[in-house]
Amino acid sequence: MWTFEHTERTTATADQIWTLYADPARWPEWDEGLSRVTLDGPFAVGTTGRIKPSGGPTFSYYLEEVSPERSFTDVTKLPLCRLRFSHLITQTPTGNDVTQRVQFAGPLGPLFAKLMGASMTNDMPATMRRMLRVAESVAMSA
Repeated sequence: MWTFEHTERTTATADQIWTLYADPARWPEWDEGLSRVTLDGPFAVGTTGRIKPSGGPTFSYYLEEVSPERSFTDVTKLPLCRLRFSHLITQTPTGNDVTQRVQFAGPLGPLFAKLMGASMTNDMPATMRRMLRVAESVAMSA
């Protein structure tokens, strides 16, 4: 299994971060790798949606784990592979640490990791910083 994880610290509250996470249609606002994301119901375990990477085909995904204002995991089924994105908010004395982890698992996991892993590794820190800037600006205007 291939795994990459990155953590950023923010002054945004868990509520402001969660508001952005729980609205997948907004994810492309800060994730340049996404063109469109939909969700076919509430932001809850088992809910499915569609995700279209920039320049790629549309895939189905589902919410595997959801703990409001703490964590969630979304899973995209690829041929003989599961692409799993985990998101964790951890309170600190000065704000919150936000961790994102991406994993490719399954028989073709190594192939998909080779095809997409480097760009995810390179893009994740900047994508997270963009999202947290949005969350922090919401916090300041609230």
